Amino acid sequence: MQRLANKEQATLKRPVKVLQFGEGNFLRAFVDYMIDIANEKTDFNGGIVLVKPIPSGSMDSFHEQDCRYTVVLRGLVAGQPTEMTRLITSVNDAVDSYSQYDEYAAYAKEESLRFIVSNTTEAGIVLDESDRFDLCPPNTYPGKLCKFLFERAEAFDYSVDKGIVILPVELIDDNGIELKRCVKALSRAWQLGKRFENWLDEACIFTSTLVDRIVTGYPKDEAEVIWQKLGYEDRLLVTGEPFALWVIESHCDLSEELPLPACDLPVVYTNNQKPYKQRKVRILNGAHTSFVPMAFQCGYDYVLDTMHDPIIKNFMQKTLYEEVIPTLRLPKEDLLTFAEAVTGRFENPYIKHALLSICLNSVSKWRARCMPSLLEYVERIGKLPQRLTFSLASLMTLYHGGQLVDGKLVCKRGNESYTLQDDSSVLSFFESHNQVEEALTVHDFLSNEAFFGQDLTKIPDLEASVAASYQDILNRGMRVVMAERFGG
Repeated sequence: MQRLANKEQATLKRPVKVLQFGEGNFLRAFVDYMIDIANEKTDFNGGIVLVKPIPSGSMDSFHEQDCRYTVVLRGLVAGQPTEMTRLITSVNDAVDSYSQYDEYAAYAKEESLRFIVSNTTEAGIVLDESDRFDLCPPNTYPGKLCKFLFERAEAFDYSVDKGIVILPVELIDDNGIELKRCVKALSRAWQLGKRFENWLDEACIFTSTLVDRIVTGYPKDEAEVIWQKLGYEDRLLVTGEPFALWVIESHCDLSEELPLPACDLPVVYTNNQKPYKQRKVRILNGAHTSFVPMAFQCGYDYVLDTMHDPIIKNFMQKTLYEEVIPTLRLPKEDLLTFAEAVTGRFENPYIKHALLSICLNSVSKWRARCMPSLLEYVERIGKLPQRLTFSLASLMTLYHGGQLVDGKLVCKRGNESYTLQDDSSVLSFFESHNQVEEALTVHDFLSNEAFFGQDLTKIPDLEASVAASYQDILNRGMRVVMAERFGG
């Protein structure tokens, strides 16, 4: 089968408007996909340059396919299995910031450049004051960005109309604010001058963003079948779910410059992304964290399988509709629509999402995702939310009886062993409480302010309720308790 290429005709090269630090699956199936649609449906007419921001790896596969690749989105849309395929042509070039430094740096002088996107992982936006301006390139992403922006400012004599809109998608709070803080700190450390610092403030826009799409990446087990459908071999093929959301927080209106909402794409421009982040964390992530430990102890391994169990599915949905949504402040219709989409995403037959992978760092996840809903429910309603309270007990039983081995907690589900990863203090706590009476274990856990930031035993009736469920699950098993309590 012929490799995807465009040898028969010249590849369309649009003016370079986007520089993208990161060439991974997520950005290609999310940002580059959306810009490709904007090129088709609007007069955006922008090309993307992919930048490899780390020394390892190669960009050869992009050049072998003329920087083109295919995105396949599969899942349930309005309850129906749907598959959408798109050949992406929005990428002009792919450069290595290390082995092709001169080619990469030259894009700082590109007249048409307006946007910089990044996904350098959560650890990518970090201030390292030992980073050096004279390196080509500097070691860290903030260092690379600072030097790139400085060279652009110098090249255009600090013209305000040559500023850049920065769109980080790294999964940290206020990612744009933190990135700008790092860049300005390096500017001062490198003594780049007040003029440059003023240009950063006046000409550049550092947005904070929130992104949401499950991207499953290269479908190794299905690649040849998909190639047969496409009629060509694509080594950069990337798969994901249809659902997407990109919330962009900015003090400026970017809807004309980056007209993604005009293409009916799920992009929200706002001056406050926090309600959207709260919605995602409390509904989508909160749903996972509240039911996954319980579902795993019922014998399931993947999210999709749990949605075929009416007791578990009902538990998850009632947690969202009756205990989480009443604590949120966005319009109720938006919350209900988002919650409905969550169920569809969990039922996506093309995604195998392992429960144990969701259980990584479960205690800190419960604190961030579920505890705020429980606390607000108690404050507003005046009683404990039944299912969120039970989720805390099921979290504890997930860790019960484990033994530390090489920094991980090895536990038992029937005759099978499973391994949990979490903060060392969490794992040590549960191992040290293996022989401790159940009620005391619950008390010590809930009162541990290092785990929860506060003493949860002070919440009326919470300790007694969690202790009763914890003992019941240990004595009779999760499936029996779930069927009795939530099977109606």
